[in-house]
Amino acid sequence: MDHLPRRLALIVLAVAFTLAFGTIGFVVIDHYPVFDAFYMTLITVTTVGYSEVHELSHAGRVFNSFLIFFGVILLFLAVGAMTQTLIELELNQFFGKRRIKNMIEKLEGHYIVCGFGRLGRAAADELTQAGVPFVVIDKSEDRAERAIKAGMLAACADASHDETLRDVGIAKAKGLIATLATDADNLFLILSAKALNARLHLAARVDEEATSEKMRRAGADFVFAPYNSTGHRMAQALLKPHVHQFINFATQGGNLNVGIDNVGIEQVQVSSRSFFADQTLEHMQVRRDLGVIVLAIRRAGGQMIFNPPADTRIAAGDHLIVMGETDRLQTLGKQMAGTLA
Repeated sequence: MDHLPRRLALIVLAVAFTLAFGTIGFVVIDHYPVFDAFYMTLITVTTVGYSEVHELSHAGRVFNSFLIFFGVILLFLAVGAMTQTLIELELNQFFGKRRIKNMIEKLEGHYIVCGFGRLGRAAADELTQAGVPFVVIDKSEDRAERAIKAGMLAACADASHDETLRDVGIAKAKGLIATLATDADNLFLILSAKALNARLHLAARVDEEATSEKMRRAGADFVFAPYNSTGHRMAQALLKPHVHQFINFATQGGNLNVGIDNVGIEQVQVSSRSFFADQTLEHMQVRRDLGVIVLAIRRAGGQMIFNPPADTRIAAGDHLIVMGETDRLQTLGKQMAGTLA
C-alpha cells in the first residue's frame, strides 16, 4: 500500500495544476480578475454549466474549449483514481483482517497479551525477542493497529469477553498476560481465562498491592505490582548499583563492558530423551563445554535448588536455570530436549 500516498499526491497536484492553468489562461487572454478567472475555471472543469462570467473573445473561447476537453477528462480521471484508492483501502483492510484472523486460528501453544499499553508493549517486545508465537488483544483500534504495524498479530476486541478469548484460541494457548487498565478488569479476565483453559499459565498486573492475593486466588500464577517494583528497583539501583547493573545485564542483554553483549538467563527442561537425564552436573560439564553456568535447578515436584553442587543429579522433568551466551543456551536447550547429541 506504499503507492497510495503517492497516488493521492498526484491527484491533488493534477487538480491544482488544472485550476491554476485555467485561472492564468483566463487572466492572460481575456483579462479576467483573478477570482473570476478561478470561478470560470471551476465551473468549466466541473461541468456545472453556468453561463460565462464575462464575455469571452474568440481566443478565450478556443482556450476554454481545450480547457473543457482536457480539464474535464483530467477531473474524471482524478475522481476515478480517488474511487479506486478508497476501494483498495477497504479491500486491503478487509482481506488484511481476514488474513490475521486465519493466522490467529492456526496458533497453538501461543501466548495472549491482553492490553497494549506500556506494560503490554514491553511484554510483547519480550515475546518477540524470544521468538514465540503470541497475539495481542486491545479494544482500542489505534493500539491494535499499532501492534499490527509492528508486525504482530492483533485483534481489536474486548479481552474480558469469553467470545474474544475463544477467537484468539485460548483453549490452545500456553499463557496469558493481563495488563488491562484496572485491577477489576484484570481480575475478571483471569477468572474468565482460567475457566476456559485450566492449564493456562497466567501473569497479571495490579495497581494495588492488596489486590495481589485476590488475583492469586482467582488463578494467576504470577502477579506484578509495577509501581511498587519500580520503586524498589530505583532504591536498589542507588544502594546496590553493581547488583542492579548485573541483573539488568543478565535479564535484558545489557553490556557490562566485558566484551559480551548477548548474555542472558534461560530455563531449559530436561527431557527423558536427553542423554543428560539422570546424570550429575559434574558429568555434564556444561560450563566447560558450553560456557554455561547452572544457577539453580527446579525439580519436577517444585523444589528449587540454588547454586547446586557438582554431584547434583538431574532427572527428566527438571528445569535448569542457566546463564550464558544466547547461542550456547540454545544449544543446551536442544541437548536437554534430546534433539541434539
